[in-house]
Amino acid sequence: MSNPQIENNFTYHAPKSGQPEIYTEIREKAKELAILIDEHVPKSREQALALTNLEQAVFWANAGVARN
Repeated sequence: MSNPQIENNFTYHAPKSGQPEIYTEIREKAKELAILIDEHVPKSREQALALTNLEQAVFWANAGVARN
């Protein structure tokens, strides 16, 4: 028995028209925030976690565009 969500989540999704531009926009905005965090938050575990979670947010946002 196949689970459609598992099939979708573990399948390569070639970019459709307009999607690469969305991915770029998301990454650019996240990069702006990453630079702000890097400049204003002291080097610390908290800063590292903030940047890691920002990377995860970009990943999941782009996955949402690709998968849906």
